[in-house]
Amino acid sequence: MSKFRNHVQLIGNIGEDPKITNLDSGKKVARFQMATNERYKNAKGETVQNTDWHTIVAWGRTAEIVEQFGAKGREVGITGKLKSRHFETKEGSMRYVTEVVANEILLLGSRS
Repeated sequence: MSKFRNHVQLIGNIGEDPKITNLDSGKKVARFQMATNERYKNAKGETVQNTDWHTIVAWGRTAEIVEQFGAKGREVGITGKLKSRHFETKEGSMRYVTEVVANEILLLGSRS
């Protein structure tokens, strides 16, 4: 049951080429934006598409897979968890961020 407490599954498209960072510790981290689309019919019977954008962070081997195969437009499936954090900007204001920390990535569709 504990895996249900903070579990995210998304299928969507990578919105920009992933940014890969090699840390001093030897770890690798990949960051990218992912778009998920929802389609529904409104009261007039018209099809409406709603797009949500998610910030995805992948570490280690998952980041290596993203680096090798991830590219803008690529359809992927992600499983992971939500992580919220905050930081102070140079101007002194607080910023709050919620990201999906991916622990698995499934490559769908074809490479762009």
